[in-house]
Amino acid sequence: MININWQKLQNGSDIRGVALKGVEGEEVNLTPDVVAFIGKAFSLWLSQQKQKPTSELIISIGRDSRLSGETLMTSCINAIGNLGVTVYDFAMASTPAMFMSTITDDYICDGAIMLTASHLPFNRNGLKFFTDKGGLQKQDITEILTIAEKGEFPTVEEKGNIEKRDFMSVYANQFVTKIRESVNHPDNYETPLQGLKIIVDAGNGAGGFYATKVLLPLGADIEGSQFLNPDGNFPNHIPNPENKEAMESISQAVINHQADFGIIFDTDVDRSAAVDSQGKELNRNKLIALISAIILKEHPQSTIVTDSITSEGLTQFIEEELKGKHHRFKRGYKNVINEALRLNQEGVESWLAIETSGHAALKENYFLDDGAYLVTKLLIELAKLKLDNQNLIDLISKLKEPVESEEFRLIITAEKFKDYGSKIIEKLTEFSASQSDWNIIPNNYEGIRVSCQNESEKGWFLLRLSLHDPVLPLNIETNIEGGVDKIANRLWTFFDQFKQLNYNH
Repeated sequence: MININWQKLQNGSDIRGVALKGVEGEEVNLTPDVVAFIGKAFSLWLSQQKQKPTSELIISIGRDSRLSGETLMTSCINAIGNLGVTVYDFAMASTPAMFMSTITDDYICDGAIMLTASHLPFNRNGLKFFTDKGGLQKQDITEILTIAEKGEFPTVEEKGNIEKRDFMSVYANQFVTKIRESVNHPDNYETPLQGLKIIVDAGNGAGGFYATKVLLPLGADIEGSQFLNPDGNFPNHIPNPENKEAMESISQAVINHQADFGIIFDTDVDRSAAVDSQGKELNRNKLIALISAIILKEHPQSTIVTDSITSEGLTQFIEEELKGKHHRFKRGYKNVINEALRLNQEGVESWLAIETSGHAALKENYFLDDGAYLVTKLLIELAKLKLDNQNLIDLISKLKEPVESEEFRLIITAEKFKDYGSKIIEKLTEFSASQSDWNIIPNNYEGIRVSCQNESEKGWFLLRLSLHDPVLPLNIETNIEGGVDKIANRLWTFFDQFKQLNYNH
């Protein structure tokens, strides 16, 4: 038996923990033995789901570039093999590729495991799981951890085969084929990206394959691409499209090399962002607007599902310029994806679910949040527009962006932080309703969103409770200089009454 708090490893619909020493106050709880137990538990859970013995299961395993990845993966592979499972070892892989291994011909794995902790620090790691139905849900993870905690695993006489497979080449070729077929270049069918200089920034994560295995075969010039080599120390910048330094780095690379387009991935390639030929960022609201323009051209009047912090300008662009529908839902990529699935089941056509963090899932791609698929859609449009001497950025020329935008993180020190946070939101709702120049926005799915009509504010704010942490994120956007401070100062006066709430202002 392993004496740890197993449920503490759960992070919504995946598992995360501390895998390496080196950060003060963070004790290691994701050891090779713990991962071995989790791998076995997933195998037993999968055996029940598929209604066949573990000896008939095929499970694929991949990892990102984290320092702990190879050791943890070896432990997981051996443990699963000891239950008689056939294991496909993909080595360095992306999270979306692991799902694709459950539905791709010649593979068709029963399940898949990805070792990753996304953009978290070097000492962290985690596990994501897939079947052919997609990523596991929160309840599935709870069940797997319960099985792991019991530690009651059968003894199997014959161990399963462990086979090294190069699935990333198969997965990359799917993009190569898609781009060729979609662009259908009249002169360069095989190399439709010829004449385009495209820079990839993989942040020393697992995304370097996109430059060498996708762009090069399509004829693109990838000179200037950076940080393609996997390195779990992440020596250049955090591999995160939301990180300011990361976006500045890819923007500068595009300018320095006079590139046509820049692409940046997070560590495990389930998120991405882009940069235009002027080095301007295409992330957050701009990225949502751009892929919405492409999707609504293909599927007119479809509903675009986003998370809660998207701007009013984006809503106006989607609904007035693109003639689509904008459905703003909760934060959390699983929440956004599940909401799009729900809408489709109810007969409301939705082809895109996307978070401002760069998680984008398309109906045409199994609602899988795949950063490589997202940029593939952008590249197809870029190549098509080039044939007509047009620019990709023209698609969002009418998007109105806020003059100021800021996120504050209010720390709750109360022991029962969810109760305390909910109380603050309740009181803020009452306070906002009493302000003559503030209007509470209806049909809001988390926290409270308020439109600020005062001439010196002209914007909105959203206060919500974090999914897992004792934090109240506060987002403020305004269409006037100094507006964020004006709204924030009114809110600080209100928040001063809550003694177990810490914030800087």
